[in-house]
Amino acid sequence: MAFVTRFAPSPTGPLHLGHAYSALLSHDMARAAEGRFLLRMEDTDLDRCKPEYDALIQDDLAWLGIAWDGPIHRQSQHIKDYNTRLEALERAGLLYPCGCSRSDIRAALSAPQEGVAFNVYPGTCRNRPMASRQPGDALRLDLDAALNALSTSDLSFTETGPAHAGQNRVDPAQARRQIGDVVLSRKGEDIVAYFLASAFDDADQGITHVIRGQDLFDFTPVQVILQHLLGLPTPTYHHHALIRDDQGKRLAKRDDARAMSKYRAEGATPQDIRSLVGL
Repeated sequence: MAFVTRFAPSPTGPLHLGHAYSALLSHDMARAAEGRFLLRMEDTDLDRCKPEYDALIQDDLAWLGIAWDGPIHRQSQHIKDYNTRLEALERAGLLYPCGCSRSDIRAALSAPQEGVAFNVYPGTCRNRPMASRQPGDALRLDLDAALNALSTSDLSFTETGPAHAGQNRVDPAQARRQIGDVVLSRKGEDIVAYFLASAFDDADQGITHVIRGQDLFDFTPVQVILQHLLGLPTPTYHHHALIRDDQGKRLAKRDDARAMSKYRAEGATPQDIRSLVGL
């Protein structure tokens, strides 16, 4: 099987050292395997994603010596496709509308942050029929019904990253406790959940290996559940260590002092960046 991976930043700010490490590692692994490296822009947050950051990311990656194969895949251009594919879950009776706090729902749709677990939903709207859905309502996955539908499935995935290497299996009881009824989309705002769009894209782009930060490991089980529900393949996962600041905190886009553009302006070379991130 050909090795196909991707780097999937959100264009909501400049690339920092942590992004550089993830992109370089993914690119190096793809080239070592004589495989393909794809670039995906996870830009479904239309309020925060900016074209200037999209362009800057491309420029920084090229400066680092990273070349991607084929056109850039932008999630904002496929939101209707994601919503259409949710109809299969609706037909199976695995979705319900939710009109709870807009701020909570928007937070649930965003890409995760280290140390922030799923906000396990208490099931306030679980008994609402789909026919009662109103403008602004979210769609939630009825996790209990989904796991019952998958009771005979082998919900396992292969991990090659340093912290969880080997065969990992989704524990249904743990999923009920720690994941709950996740938000998948929100009507009227053309926005879908990070982990849903990512799972669809990985299947559509033929991704065989997902290489990403350790902070995303806990979100893998819900993607594996969705893959099985929709008949999608499960790729091999590699969750790498994070690049941290002097206090041990994970780098974020607010850490402008570590932005690639600043290193470049100060005369750093791509090899300097590789050395800084341990490559």
